[in-house]
Amino acid sequence: MERRTFMKNLALASAALGASPIVSCASALDKNKTDKLALPININKNSGKRHILGLGGVSLAGGWKYTSEYDALKTLEKAWELGIRYYDTSPRYGNGISERRFGTFLDGKERSDYFLSSKVGRLLHPGDAPQEQIGTLWKNKMNAVFHYDYTAEGARKSIKESLLRLGVTSLDYVFIHDLTPGNLKNDYEKYFSQALKGAVPELQRLKEQGIIKGWGFGINEPDAVLRTLPHAVPDVCLMATQYSLLDHEQALHESFPKLHEKGVKILIGSPLNCGYLAGNETWNYTGKPAPAEMKKKRDRLIEICKKYGVDMRTAALQFCAAHPAVIQVLTGCRNPQQIQENYISLNGGVMLPQDFWAELKQKGIVNKAAPTPV
Repeated sequence: MERRTFMKNLALASAALGASPIVSCASALDKNKTDKLALPININKNSGKRHILGLGGVSLAGGWKYTSEYDALKTLEKAWELGIRYYDTSPRYGNGISERRFGTFLDGKERSDYFLSSKVGRLLHPGDAPQEQIGTLWKNKMNAVFHYDYTAEGARKSIKESLLRLGVTSLDYVFIHDLTPGNLKNDYEKYFSQALKGAVPELQRLKEQGIIKGWGFGINEPDAVLRTLPHAVPDVCLMATQYSLLDHEQALHESFPKLHEKGVKILIGSPLNCGYLAGNETWNYTGKPAPAEMKKKRDRLIEICKKYGVDMRTAALQFCAAHPAVIQVLTGCRNPQQIQENYISLNGGVMLPQDFWAELKQKGIVNKAAPTPV
């Protein structure tokens, strides 16, 4: 579909909320209608189909660009209007900003009408965030500082403080956040051991007590969850930047099969590689240009998209939704137009040509074994 046609459809989106999602979006979800982890409240009341699209909280807290509270709340209002009911946040997102903004929006809404997840692994306290916690990512002023804590006590305290910032009485999913070598560097082994003895069994207890519906990992690298499987099996994992149109080999052949075999549900985070597949020039959460290999792949992808009149972002989102282990695709948005565009890409009946997917595989952009929309 040409870009101008796609933009024209945006104007019709509000009137087309009852449109059935594309076939690929429903594939994994429709098989799990009785599964409480398959987000039973996340249903389009007009079509009866599940929304695979969820809203992540990084951009709402000033990730990459300054985001006003007004824009954040308008984005949340548009997501609600579109029927999107899965929201993911974290104490880390803006060091509390994201949770507070979600809380403002959710105030007064019935708790049973939406699905909410947050994370543990960091505890906040008042103060001006140092530069090493701001990095290149956060553009809003952060009036809190964090320290890492993956213990059982730390997990309980983190959940309690998240509930206070959110102004709600419960969380559905709780993820162990950023437990990766890339984030923790030389301290990774120390904190992995701490989580395995602390946060992991504690979240399992909370699930068994019915306090949360499920637990897992929210990570940008798979090591922690794969190493945990022999000891404890999470219910659901938020795998960010690991399965995208440009970069999916490891997840496709190793992480996803191992998780799927154990019955672990998968949520995709950063399906656009932090906007790189929507026109940004930085790669994932690095704030740096994409690796040369990824730039070459994107250049080839752009040419093939032009050939078939395909919107690149739509192709990227539909690709992630097509994997049978995936129950949700989360995108970060900072204004109503972005969430509306993403909604149409996944729920607006946009069917991309099979020849398009075949050429992506033939040209080596997509692995030949990767599921694609049908």
